[in-house]
This record gives sequence, C-alpha cells and structure tokens, in this order.
Amino acid sequence: MILLTGATGSIGSRLLNRLIDDGQQVRCLVREPRKLGDRRVDVQITMGDLRELSDPYMLRQAMRGIDTVIHLAASIRDQPPYRVEELNGLATVRLLEAAERAGVKRFIFFSALNASAVQRTRFFRAKWTAEQAVAKSKIDSTIFRPSIVFDHSDPWITLLRRFSFLPRIPISGSGKSRYQPVWAEDVARAVQHSLKTDGPGDHVYELAGPEMITYAGMSELVGRLAGRPRPVIRIPLQLVWLGLTAIHKLVGENAFATWQEAELMRVSMTTSRGTSDLEELGVQPRTMQDVLSEGQLL
Repeated sequence: MILLTGATGSIGSRLLNRLIDDGQQVRCLVREPRKLGDRRVDVQITMGDLRELSDPYMLRQAMRGIDTVIHLAASIRDQPPYRVEELNGLATVRLLEAAERAGVKRFIFFSALNASAVQRTRFFRAKWTAEQAVAKSKIDSTIFRPSIVFDHSDPWITLLRRFSFLPRIPISGSGKSRYQPVWAEDVARAVQHSLKTDGPGDHVYELAGPEMITYAGMSELVGRLAGRPRPVIRIPLQLVWLGLTAIHKLVGENAFATWQEAELMRVSMTTSRGTSDLEELGVQPRTMQDVLSEGQLL
C-alpha cells in the first residue's frame, strides 16, 4: 500500500488518479477529505497534515501496512505558530522516522531544484535539510527536484491571471530569475513511471520542462494566453516587502501573497540536465505555452 501526502494538490491529485487506475491501494494523509472529490471513496484516509506530524498516534495509523511513502505535501509560507522550517524540514524528518520504524521499503520525496543550505530563502533551506535526511536514511529513496511546477488552476497561475486585469502585471524585483517550468501532469507521469522501474537503492531526478523562461516572461505569457497582453511593472523589493507585510498584518493568513512567497521568485530553478531525467522516465515534457493554451485562462 502507498501512503500519499499532498493528494489534493496540483501534482498529487493527478498522481492519485494514475495510482488508482493502476490498481494501487492508496492511503491519503489529508486534512479535508472532501477535496479528494469522487476519489475519496477509492482510497483509505488518515486525517492530518504537516502541522500534525508530531503526533505519534497519527503517524502509526498512517504507516500501518504501508510499503511506499510518497511525500508531496509542502508549505511555501508559515502557518503560525508553525514555521516553514518545521512544516517542510522537521515534518519530513518525522515522517521519515515513522516510515523507518514501520518497515517501509521506499520513501519518495519532493525537494526543489537548487535547494541548498546557503540559499537566500527559508523554504529552499528547509527542503535541503529534509532532502539530506532522506538521502542518509536506510530506506531506499527516490528524490525528485522539480523546477517551478504549473497547472491551469494552481494558485500562482490564478494570481497572475488576475493581475492581467491591471494595466501592467506587477512583479517583485527584476524578474530575471530563470526557470524551466514543468507541467504537473508530466511530473505525475514521471512519479508513476519511477514506481514501476526504480530498483533497490537511491535515485535522484531533476525535473525540468523544455524551455528556459524568466519570471517576467512567465508573467507576460499568462497575460497573453488570458487574452489580456500586458507589460510587467517591476516593483522594488523594499516596496514589495513593505506592502506584503502591511497586508499580512491586516488580513493575516488570508493574504494573497507573503514576503516569503515573493522571495521564492528571486531564486532561479534550472538544471544543466534539461529534460533528460523526465525523458528517462518516459515523459516528453510539454511547454508552458502549449499546456496553458489548451485551458481557459479568463
């Protein structure tokens, strides 16, 4: 049986469909089962989320009968009183330790391209910490390091689409950070293939789409595909920090964006390996323009 975290996200929801269609038995660790839609009757459910991975009873329940863990769940902002470091780093370590105690055979973890101990953002440093723990574990592991992942209705694309109603699309900083955006469906297919082909031992894959594009370029692309071509306006980082901090003080966790999230767009996520790892996993990745052109970005 597979334990899947993050089953209601862009990648997780697509992967869940593929796992069930393959005849896999899946248990989902979710906070709101209703978000699983019709698939909630096809899976086992353990109630919980990243904030509750310190609960030993919940972890024992989640791990019962599990041979593979796929850990997709992550947070790009603090969820007071929990910080990103605990939600992404410590929570992964706790899940990994529970998997070791339960005799799980393989642990699949999603890190991020260019995560490292010296990155400027706390999110990437937390991902690096978690990745090191997975790599050093006695359990066979597969680590995926994707570039920025997109889908038609993910929160980031939705925000850019809404910004395109403005005369200019605001972006933080220079907008020169570079990405190789990869479609959530292509990522789900890669994970599905790795489950069938990865042998014993540890495996690492860097997942990147077929084009190199800047933050500014992606923002303009979403505007064009929504039928509202707009130039970007670059907002100085100090003003972004002041504005987002003020909004957060007013509305708290309901803020449309946080400084932590804005900082993420200052970090390039590219790999010299290009699309080779995806192709090794049987996936010919599609461009962002090709995928989003098929949706209704209104």
